[in-house]
Amino acid sequence: MATEILMPALSPTMEEGTLAKWLVTEGDVVKSGQIIAEIETDKATMEFEAVDEGVVGKILVAEGTAGVKVNTPIAVLVEEGESAEAAPAPAAAAAPAPAAASAPAPAAVAAPAPVVSNASADWPEGTPMKTMTVREALREAMAEEMRGDGTVFLMGEEVAEYQGAYKISQGLLDEFGAKRVIDTPITEYGFAGIACGAAFGGLRPIVEFMTFNFAMQAMDHIINSAAKTLYMSGGQMGCPIVFRGPNGAAARVGAQHSQDYAAWYAQVPGLKVVMPYSAADAKGLLKTAIRDPNPVVFLENEILYGRSFEVPALEDFTIPFGKAKIWREGTDVTLVSFGIGVSHALEAAQTLAAEGISAEVIDLRTLRPLDYDTVLASVMKTNRCVTVEEGWPVASIGNHLSAVIMERAFDYLDAPVINCTGKDVPMPYAANLEKLALITPDEIVAAVKKSPTAEGEREWQPKS
Repeated sequence: MATEILMPALSPTMEEGTLAKWLVTEGDVVKSGQIIAEIETDKATMEFEAVDEGVVGKILVAEGTAGVKVNTPIAVLVEEGESAEAAPAPAAAAAPAPAAASAPAPAAVAAPAPVVSNASADWPEGTPMKTMTVREALREAMAEEMRGDGTVFLMGEEVAEYQGAYKISQGLLDEFGAKRVIDTPITEYGFAGIACGAAFGGLRPIVEFMTFNFAMQAMDHIINSAAKTLYMSGGQMGCPIVFRGPNGAAARVGAQHSQDYAAWYAQVPGLKVVMPYSAADAKGLLKTAIRDPNPVVFLENEILYGRSFEVPALEDFTIPFGKAKIWREGTDVTLVSFGIGVSHALEAAQTLAAEGISAEVIDLRTLRPLDYDTVLASVMKTNRCVTVEEGWPVASIGNHLSAVIMERAFDYLDAPVINCTGKDVPMPYAANLEKLALITPDEIVAAVKKSPTAEGEREWQPKS
């Protein structure tokens, strides 16, 4: 069927342009994506690609014509053997619709979908367990995936000869060799870009940043290259890559080594963002991240590397993204956190329990995708929520969750959601100031017991 080729809009403010040059003539066969004309505006000359395939049946606007309005038919595309006269006539301007005699009845409002928690056991009951540190779990996850997939490789500063700045990659060089465990110069921008190129080419790089504070150097590649390529290429090119390393506060290493950027990355469409707390989650989620066809930012916590947890002794243990974990069930308040914040929330819950307050502790585990339903189902049960994270208070994960809870569970709230975060300062170096900058279990307890109201604040009131 004949179709019209319309004058394109080449910028949000452009209403007309000059059809500077035709690159096809009547009778030419055109393929989708072929450059068929050049359009000039007051700012630039731009190439105009064909969207559809067919034969140029008729050129309606001669080259050199200025002031051609956007959406004006400039040519007709026909199928083989079809006449250009078959092109539909330009549509006449639509007459204004007559005023309605009476307002239509409001459409029936669909009932909201029920909120169902996604939380469930990550492994079958009775599964044998083994104890390992978060460091060992991360190493085991990478080793298993590298054994199973020859396109997976690790690169970063000190990951090979030095066995990893935090010994996460210990032993990997010996097993997989220097072509798959690659030391890089101290240039995050450079090696992150090389890794993105490798991912575009079909490999699956794991990029270790010595700290995500240094990943600031590579932000252009993480966001503009890795995160956006699948969308901008119309799904023709992906970037299967994992950016991993410590994120958040360490101990007396100052503002350039000790900040939590989880909320930054979670804001970016195209990225998947993970921040585990336990060794089991570190292993199961990292294996999922390595297999994911999209770029994944995998945020670890340096303080947790040496802590031990139970990990299921399964041959191929993975945890899906977008599924939160309930560490402790409760009825009076929901504490939502991720990463090392979970340990603070669990400690606070223990303190609250001694005072007769039952707190449910939820570990988000993945921040993008985020398991909203598990949080909402909990809040609908407890009617209160306190979020916990190390990051800064402005535009935090807790801020986002508060908005979602207010929108989807407002009628269930007995008090406003409170966000417990790190303080709004660069991380101090001095130990006493660093301690004051970090969120503490005592602050979480205080937030639960002191709920703000329109009149001020009130102490904890048990459910009636």
